Amino acid sequence: MARPHYSSRLEDWFNAGVQAILRRRGWRERIIPHVGYGTQEFTRVLARVVLSRDPRNQPRYDEDQVVRGWKVFVTAPATGVQVSVTVAGQTFEAVTDRGGFVDLSVPVVLAPGWHEISLGVRGERQARGKVFVPDPDATFGLVSDIDDTVMLTMLPRPMIAAWNTFVRDESARRVVPGMAEMYSELLADHPGAPIFYLSTGAWNTAPTLTRFLARHGYPAGPMLLTDWGPTNTGWFRSGREHKRTALRRLATEFPNVRWVLLGDDGQHDPQLYGDFAQTDPDHVRAIGIRQLTPAEQVLSHGLPVPNPDPGAHDPHRPTAATVHGPDGHALVAQLRAVLSRPEAT
Repeated sequence: MARPHYSSRLEDWFNAGVQAILRRRGWRERIIPHVGYGTQEFTRVLARVVLSRDPRNQPRYDEDQVVRGWKVFVTAPATGVQVSVTVAGQTFEAVTDRGGFVDLSVPVVLAPGWHEISLGVRGERQARGKVFVPDPDATFGLVSDIDDTVMLTMLPRPMIAAWNTFVRDESARRVVPGMAEMYSELLADHPGAPIFYLSTGAWNTAPTLTRFLARHGYPAGPMLLTDWGPTNTGWFRSGREHKRTALRRLATEFPNVRWVLLGDDGQHDPQLYGDFAQTDPDHVRAIGIRQLTPAEQVLSHGLPVPNPDPGAHDPHRPTAATVHGPDGHALVAQLRAVLSRPEAT
């Protein structure tokens, strides 16, 4: 095995030093559960373990509270910690990775719907997590981006990103009109269908995003985020590759589902979704792209027009039907028209 990149070794050294100092001061592990999901073969559990001054007196994960953006990034991951995971009465063990994360698939098949699981460290400091299992007969599902698709962030221009992420409190984020209603309507037409929120955002922001989505009426569903910072191969991980990998995994885990992919034209969603529709046409029903305003485009990537997406609309390759609109109110009618058409056989 190749030696990890210098950046990841430096980060590991720094985290080890911080953990040693905090543990000497009495800090202990706190589990932050993320929404997991299940299939007819396994249950996937997602969580993160950090060090906390008082892990017994922490706000609830889904509590409606005001949090300054920078606070979610000032965390100390608890690495190499053994975590017990109990699903439907069966207990499994996992060890947190270099970012304090637990991503564990266990051979437990749950009935469709929502379920509670429990997580613990050293038999104490228990946390309750949630898992959603779609209907095994579902053939419809939603995959949604987050930034500038369900909430207005205008990332990743550095100064705007820094202000939105680190200074403004979470209640100041603005919602994209009509998107929550559209998601709820589409899922109501397909009971038991899954929704996944796929973003290049950091796992640190998951509690904030969960509260935002709940506050504005978005359907609950698992988030597939990433870990910012150094990896074993370089200083930063590829956000686009994270999305590609996640889409391929969903296609494998839910082979009968044809997804409606929702994103925006500020970055790479049109190309990523278009490429996926061309390589996996049996897994994509439609693509919905929110159109940013010229001002939002400038703040997003420096130009008042959408990013070019070569390959996403190659006329020589088949792709899914794609609709565009400035918000959910404009997109919903177009998507309903697409979804009402008989599927090609």
